[in-house]
Amino acid sequence: MNTTGLIYHPDYLLHDTGPGHFERSARLEAIMDGLHKSSLYQDLVPIEPRPASLEAIHRVHSPEYVRHVKEVCEGGYEYLDSPDTPVSPQSYHAALLAAGGVLEAVDAVMAGRIDNAFCAVRPPGHHAERSMGMGFCLFNNVAIAARHLQAVHGLTRILVVDWDVHHGNATQHTFEGDKDIFYFSVHQWPLYPGTGARSERGAGAARGATLNAPMGPGSGDEEYLRVMRNELMPAAEAFAPEFVLISAGFDAHQDDPLSATRVSSRGYGRMTRCVMEIASGSCRGRVVSMLEGGYHLPALVESVQEHIAALMGLQPSS
Repeated sequence: MNTTGLIYHPDYLLHDTGPGHFERSARLEAIMDGLHKSSLYQDLVPIEPRPASLEAIHRVHSPEYVRHVKEVCEGGYEYLDSPDTPVSPQSYHAALLAAGGVLEAVDAVMAGRIDNAFCAVRPPGHHAERSMGMGFCLFNNVAIAARHLQAVHGLTRILVVDWDVHHGNATQHTFEGDKDIFYFSVHQWPLYPGTGARSERGAGAARGATLNAPMGPGSGDEEYLRVMRNELMPAAEAFAPEFVLISAGFDAHQDDPLSATRVSSRGYGRMTRCVMEIASGSCRGRVVSMLEGGYHLPALVESVQEHIAALMGLQPSS
């Protein structure tokens, strides 16, 4: 069985998005309550997060934007750049802690203390552009982790797998000119934010290092798995990543209110096993996964548990 780390901190709940918002603290409360009640929790390795340094954040976001986030949050209950991204006085702290938690997980995997990790963090990140927050996201956690792997650990081939139902526009934009980071996204099309067409394949020397798989409404487990096996896996085998990062949104679930796709909770476990197969063959199973979307609480809890069970190397239940 793999040694799987779990990153969580109660301060993630301090990011207050207000009543009725989909991206709310109840998401993490439900995940953690479900894990505590499950048989998985006793075998997880808890990892204490600490806030990311500004140096780490600035590898992805401009200093001006980082100051902007801090100032808006200090101003009270306001909106960051777009009306779907509310913040509160503790949101800046929570966002630094979310990015920092992912970096702690990456460092623990690189040091061999754990085999892989799931980061139960918020606010999410894959819509956060270099100089703008949007789509519930403040800092781009997965992009910050990838740049950390390059700058601190000297890795040269990093695979980012994004299966959130919404395309990770900002992650793609961050790396579209970097041939050393392969970005794969499977997402509903058409849907917010409107990016992620098949024709978007990277730029310059990095053309071909972006692979988008837009899925039509009604697509479910078999359609998703077909894309993972027929498109992602051959591309990943050719790329031969040294580390795999997952933007793990669970909002393509059949019960999620923000999508029209039909992925099941068990489908997320099967998708995770595809990624683990890539990582086992290329980079000794080094995977760090971080929470993005997922807004139907029972479906989110079930999907996260299927995902973690697959990270741990457990066989699917019959």
